[in-house]
Amino acid sequence: MTRLCVAVGSMALMALACLALPAGAQSKPSAATASGPFSYDVSREITLNGIVSSLGAKNEAGMVMGAHLMFTTASGTVDASLGRFALRGKDALSVSAGQQVAVTGVMKTINNRQVFLARTVKVDGQVFTIRNEHGMALSPQTREALNLSSGQKGVQP
Repeated sequence: MTRLCVAVGSMALMALACLALPAGAQSKPSAATASGPFSYDVSREITLNGIVSSLGAKNEAGMVMGAHLMFTTASGTVDASLGRFALRGKDALSVSAGQQVAVTGVMKTINNRQVFLARTVKVDGQVFTIRNEHGMALSPQTREALNLSSGQKGVQP
């Protein structure tokens, strides 16, 4: 009986060892090569200049959820996704139709639509930070904490 237990135990260990070998040969996916509709690659950032045509939180079918800034550039109209926090809280983005803006971000195709994921919006010399360099939308609390830690009040100059 003891020999049987030892034999079964040995076979079980060998089976586990065989299963573990291929797992060691697999490579880990790199975080730097993340891709997807909402991935954000700061090295692909561009700045677009234009005139604001509208600003709002209404979402049409197929649009990215959250606030959108529509502005007109020399190349046409751009839909800039501002996320769900840009128009909320203290130090929220303040812009109106007709104002000149410089929006920095990354162009993406989401739901077969071109969307500009905005990271910063510059209006009247003030820079409103919408997302961090990883593309994560900044909540009002995060914006306030960043402004306090940098000694700034409200927005960046």
